Amino acid sequence: MLIIILLEALELGLIYSILALGVFLSFRTLNMPDLTVDGSIVTGAAISAVICTAAAGADPALQPIICVIGLILSFIFGMGAGAITALLNTKLKIQPLLAGILVMLGIYSINLRIQGKANINLNSVPTLYGAVEEAMGDFKWSAIVLGVIVAAVVILLMFAFLKTRKGFALRATGDNEEMVRAYGISSDNMKLLGLSVSNGLVGLAGGMLAQYQGYSDVGMGTGMVVIGLASVIIGEVIFGTKSLMRRLVAVALGAIVYRMIIGVALYIGMPPTDLKLVSAVIVTIALAMGMMGGSLSIRKKKAGGEKNA
Repeated sequence: MLIIILLEALELGLIYSILALGVFLSFRTLNMPDLTVDGSIVTGAAISAVICTAAAGADPALQPIICVIGLILSFIFGMGAGAITALLNTKLKIQPLLAGILVMLGIYSINLRIQGKANINLNSVPTLYGAVEEAMGDFKWSAIVLGVIVAAVVILLMFAFLKTRKGFALRATGDNEEMVRAYGISSDNMKLLGLSVSNGLVGLAGGMLAQYQGYSDVGMGTGMVVIGLASVIIGEVIFGTKSLMRRLVAVALGAIVYRMIIGVALYIGMPPTDLKLVSAVIVTIALAMGMMGGSLSIRKKKAGGEKNA
């Protein structure tokens, strides 16, 4: 029973790993708190749900392709949400946190417009997960295969992007914005690029989540930024951050570990109403472990210096 719960947590964790990679880009790379996530993930889910619903009347051979197009559009519309947040920050000089809150509030109405109603049911609608399961002969854990493939592709593309000239400029903007400007690089453009890609990944995660769970709801984005942050912090604390690739993989694995912890909490009988408290405790413990690890390494360096002296 526990094994099944952990495998189901792995399915969901692989989707949340895409969300975590998006949050990593804004929270760690750009060093900007972005609350747009709670809205852009619903935008991705809404677009994906609407496209999949439209695919129901199409040729069965084209339905999986249409569902993939739905995921691509989820990414694009998520990028749009991130771009609006970046423009509010860079052009109107609104604080990043407040800009994210404003977009998150406004996008709620846009998501309702996209869906046309508060909830879209996809149980009787073709989805990419259903197509993969059918192609694999009704293999029960086909969602894991699809999740691993998508997560691996996203990690490789992010690694390749962050190793480019634009990627280095983006990382430098988060480290030292003044230095980037001194080299003639527009930090505003880097923020626009970073927040757009970040929320594009969040939108993609939302599109996958809608197709996986079989519905899209305008309220499903509540607390997603906390899940993303928890995944980033857990991954970095447990799996390390020595290289860029290791850091990206760690963030993805952090999302899986987070979902498994939640799954175990439910398995031992914890009420679902307490899951937000569990999330807060997990983040607190992960942050404390990170601080303790940093303090320990500083003490070791001091001790080593004293011995050498």
